[in-house]
Amino acid sequence: MNIHALGVLFDLDGVLVDSTPAVARCWTKWALLHGLVPDDVVRRAHGRPSMVTLRELLPEADHEAENRQMERWEIEDIEGVVPLPGVMSLLQAIPPDQWAIVTSCTRPLAEVRIRAAGLPWPKQLVTSADVQRFKPDPDPYLKGAELLTLAPANCLVVEDAPAGIRAGKTAGAAVLALRTTESDPQLSAAGADWIVNDLASVQLLPLADTRRLTFSLSA
Repeated sequence: MNIHALGVLFDLDGVLVDSTPAVARCWTKWALLHGLVPDDVVRRAHGRPSMVTLRELLPEADHEAENRQMERWEIEDIEGVVPLPGVMSLLQAIPPDQWAIVTSCTRPLAEVRIRAAGLPWPKQLVTSADVQRFKPDPDPYLKGAELLTLAPANCLVVEDAPAGIRAGKTAGAAVLALRTTESDPQLSAAGADWIVNDLASVQLLPLADTRRLTFSLSA
């Protein structure tokens, strides 16, 4: 199966880098400090800015202080933060001005994880500081498309989390979902157009004279 786009908007965690162990360690530590169930907290936190989760779970807390602590923990914990399969070859194949990273991380945390994984540095990076509303709202992917000077309909969003899939679809983009974090029913229910295991299942076909990108998908 082939799909076409003029630009690609990649989520970071669970799409380009495997940060799941580090994220789980940090949120488990936080959950135990506050008498919460770690597995529930880790699942709720995935794919969203830390501040959103903190406000939901501890409505009366000092959210700014809690968020600063969480960011420190996550920046310090880069053990096991590595590129996921297929990422390096695909990012190196796409022209640099035709892809961006769109993440719910803060900019300092995103930069730490990009460096830890050794990814090619993105020309365009959207973080939680760049938008007023976060995934599942469309603002992050609208911003990403704007930075590529493309209409969202001409972009392919690559996601692993239901909140991110909904953000991409609401923005008007097609969404390719990866099975790196969630099950097929959850990805489909969120509106994914295609589902593959990871980016090792995605190949950029030789570029034509135009800027159109054509990707071949394998199961």
